[in-house]
Amino acid sequence: MAAGGRGSGRPAKKKGPSKGAGGQGRRALEGRGATPPAEMRHWYKDKAHAQRIAREEQGGARRTASVRQRRSEDAPEYIGGRNPVLEALQAGVPSSALYIAQRLDNDDRVRDSIKIAAERGIALLEVSRDKLDRMTEGAVHQGIALQIPAYDYAHPSDLVDLAQDAAEIPLIVALDSVTDPRNLGAIARSATAFGAHGLLIPSRRSAGVTGGAWKTSAGTLANLRVARAANLTAALREYREAGLFVVGLDGAGKTDLDEVELLTEPLVIVVGSEGKGLSRLVREQCDVVTRIPMRAAAESLNAGVAAGVALYEVARHRRP
Repeated sequence: MAAGGRGSGRPAKKKGPSKGAGGQGRRALEGRGATPPAEMRHWYKDKAHAQRIAREEQGGARRTASVRQRRSEDAPEYIGGRNPVLEALQAGVPSSALYIAQRLDNDDRVRDSIKIAAERGIALLEVSRDKLDRMTEGAVHQGIALQIPAYDYAHPSDLVDLAQDAAEIPLIVALDSVTDPRNLGAIARSATAFGAHGLLIPSRRSAGVTGGAWKTSAGTLANLRVARAANLTAALREYREAGLFVVGLDGAGKTDLDEVELLTEPLVIVVGSEGKGLSRLVREQCDVVTRIPMRAAAESLNAGVAAGVALYEVARHRRP
């Protein structure tokens, strides 16, 4: 039987305190001196580099997410770039504020923009380039940006009223699934040049009057009304009931543009997207679906270019 156990009848032997080191291990407790600065540690540079990359990637993901986030309908837009800003100010584009980057190298365009903004009572603000990057969503701004309020869209019937008030034959350009704001801006530029009374866009799956559209239009959107319809097909039907003819522009059309006999009549030209052309429901509302004759080497034209060609042909037919 084990001695001192619970069943031995004798009290268990207590364990005494262990013998101390007596100072013999003092050197082991002295340590290795003061902690070296971070930049002197062999692993610091690699760790710092990895952390910086992680922060940049995380920040890039946040920026991408913020760009992809849907803009509010009443959110302001921004035009960036020295030429676009100056052209917008000269055209009288409604503006809320002019932003100038800190320590910006001025040239004639910047000075003229500041002068026009001051004359029109537009607020002039100096900001960092990082803030300009965020406002313009990473677009090239050259250190200057113009804030414009959310666009006030017209009603589709307002475009017909504009033509009647001017005692002119109505000419309206409708966009079907044109999602690139740069195409909208280019079409607005052509529509202004060839006497159209306005643009009609659907409220869904379509580019709107954004900063990119203002920039591409070179300020012409200030002189051209844009209407928005909840249902493009229904709006085209109402135009037909009001006496306008609807001509669809599509590469799959059977009639060449110069052979269309309706170009001198009250007209709505519908421009489809470059890839898909006109949608089925919109095509059904067209009196004629026409094409621009061209060589087989070019399968299709950009929507902005196609609209410009069609509008020129209408203007040529209407010329006295």
